[in-house]
Amino acid sequence: MRRKLFIGPRLRLLRESLGLTLESGAERLGLSRSYLSQLENNHRPATASVLVALARGYQVDAAEFDVDEQSRLIADLREASVDLPLGTAPPPLAELRLAAATTPHLAHQFLDLHAAYRRLQGRLNELDDRLGGMPSGASGLPLAYEEVRDFFHYRDNYVDDLDQAAEALAADIGIRADAGPAPLLEQALKDRHGIAVCSDASSSDQVWWRYDATSKTLRLAAELNEPTRLFQLAVVLARFSLGAQLDAIVAQASFKSPQAAAVGRMACENYAAGALLFPYGDFARTARLLRHDVEQLQRRYRASFEQICHRLSTLQRPGARGIPFYFVRVDQAGNITKRHSSTRFQFARFGGACPLWNVHEAFSHPGRILVQVAEMPDSVRYLCMARSIIKRSGSFSAPNRHYAVGFGCELTHAPDVVYADAISATADAVPIGISCRICERRHCHQRAYPPVDHVMLVPTDERAVTPYRLP
Repeated sequence: MRRKLFIGPRLRLLRESLGLTLESGAERLGLSRSYLSQLENNHRPATASVLVALARGYQVDAAEFDVDEQSRLIADLREASVDLPLGTAPPPLAELRLAAATTPHLAHQFLDLHAAYRRLQGRLNELDDRLGGMPSGASGLPLAYEEVRDFFHYRDNYVDDLDQAAEALAADIGIRADAGPAPLLEQALKDRHGIAVCSDASSSDQVWWRYDATSKTLRLAAELNEPTRLFQLAVVLARFSLGAQLDAIVAQASFKSPQAAAVGRMACENYAAGALLFPYGDFARTARLLRHDVEQLQRRYRASFEQICHRLSTLQRPGARGIPFYFVRVDQAGNITKRHSSTRFQFARFGGACPLWNVHEAFSHPGRILVQVAEMPDSVRYLCMARSIIKRSGSFSAPNRHYAVGFGCELTHAPDVVYADAISATADAVPIGISCRICERRHCHQRAYPPVDHVMLVPTDERAVTPYRLP
């Protein structure tokens, strides 16, 4: 059952940005003034005919008004509200839905306040531990990464201006899937920016490249594998070729600290590199043709498993949308080191992920792609794929880095994804949650601790898998 779509604040903001009054806006859409007023005040949901009218009258992609952003905002509000130790019950889900639908700007401000609270709490803990604290600004980096992550999260992990510019640059220098792009990237750096590329045998896996502005020389670590070398060449070319677009995006994002702006710039450079190596139109067509077979796409584009999964999660160009995928990378301790999503799939903002999610099991099956049908608490089912990867150090004396990569989409897209062939039509869905701290499932045998917004009952006359009950 599809949730009703309320778009009031966004609809009003769009009309006002076009310089239209309520009367002229209604006339352009072919609606009555009172009906448009009801839509803008969320007294009525948007129907399919209203979305068609918006596409024609306001010249916008109707998909921009999807429920996904609202779903993400509701999940983030719920996690933040139960995290606050106020001694009172958190708002019920119905109120959070109302806040996300009617006052989204206020809801985002609440999330910003909660992030500031978490940051302050972290500083106080550091002061307790060290009795002197650390230098001012040092504890801002975790918050900076969270802010940048949210920037992409609420854009469906797609940055149109940057993606379009990178695709045009790829066409201009002749990048094609059937030709090795390394010589093209190196030649473009030399011809356009006077930058010479050389290998640096003295470097290490910890430093992929160094740029000497005086000699205009880019020194790449000699032991980089081909996918990493290509990607880092693309990063540098994007930095110098798309500087104006990168600056504009970072400026528009209005990051709250210099650290966040720096991390945001780096993330946008990485995004542009992916869009340069895997140009949107060609990559999206090829992915559909191959039914999103990651290993075949790896061979076609000389890329790593992780790079392909990441790019699949960005294919949300208005008018040419691909399947909405999520992408996540997890280390052996369960820390989520990367997460991107154009789906309604929700990741924990704090704490660990659900232990029943197959991304954790991937470490036990090296190199094998695991497939799982999972159901989130909102009853949406997902086709979840996971595989372990090893980032080799290039030296016997240095340890390799081990991760698990997860990617997936809603089960409704299963016919267009090759991995669905491994799932029986009668396969049961595994009930998973965002994290134990906010999961409402009462009978989970893998629960680590009770949800923070429930009172815990500890029986004295019995013992079970979990030593408590939820009322």
